[in-house]
Amino acid sequence: MCLPHAGGSASFFFPLAKALAPAVEVLAVQYPGRQDRRHEPPVDSIGGLANRLLEVLRAFDDRPLALFGHSMGAIIGYELALRMTEAGLPAPVHLFASGRRAPSRYRDDDVRGVSDERLVAELRKLGGSDAAMLADPELLAMVLPAIRSDYRAVETYRHAPGRRLDCPVTVFTGDRDPRVSVEEARAWAEHTTGPSDLRVLPGGHFFLVDQAAAMITAITDKLAGAALTGSRGGNS
Repeated sequence: MCLPHAGGSASFFFPLAKALAPAVEVLAVQYPGRQDRRHEPPVDSIGGLANRLLEVLRAFDDRPLALFGHSMGAIIGYELALRMTEAGLPAPVHLFASGRRAPSRYRDDDVRGVSDERLVAELRKLGGSDAAMLADPELLAMVLPAIRSDYRAVETYRHAPGRRLDCPVTVFTGDRDPRVSVEEARAWAEHTTGPSDLRVLPGGHFFLVDQAAAMITAITDKLAGAALTGSRGGNS
C-alpha cells in the first residue's frame, strides 16, 4: 500500500506499480479532496487519515501487506501500522519510510498558515508538483485547499512516546533534502523493535523520482526477504 506526500495523489505511484508488477500488487491511496475524490472534504489530521485507512484494511484478506509512504505518507504509514497491531490485525511485513524525518523528530514549521503565493513557492522549491498546475490559477484554486489541509495534518502531528512498531523499517532519504537531515532519518530506528535500514540516496526531497531504479531494487529485495508468498505474520 502506497501513501502519497502532502499534496500528492495516487497517480504519483503509477511508475512504481508498473515496475513491481506482477510480483507485487500495488494499492495506491487516494486521499479525500483531490482528483477523483475532489468533492470530498479533505482530512486535516494524520490520525484521522490513519483511522480511515484502518477501516479499509479490516476488509482485506490475509495476504501479506507492506506499507510505503513518502513524506507525509511515511508518518501516515507509521500511525497506520501501529493501529493495525493495536486493533489485532496482522502487522505489516515491512514499512518503507521515504523522505520524512522520524516521528519523534519535530520541527516548528508553519507552511499551512502562509499565503497562497508562498505556499506555491514552497511547492516549487521542493519539486514533485506538476509545473503546469502551479502556473494555472484555476487549477490552483481547486487543489490548494487539499494541499493546505495536508500541511496542517503534518505540522500539527505529534508523536506519542512509548509506542513502537514490531515490523522491519527501511528508510530512504535524499542527501540534499531540506526537510530531512540524515540524522533525523536515522532516528526511525528508535521507532521499531524490528530491524531498520537507512538508505541515503542522491537528491533533494523528491529524490525518489531520479532514484527510482535503486529504490525499486531495494524494495524488491526487502519484500523477497519478507517471504511474501505466505500470510502476514501475527502480532507480538
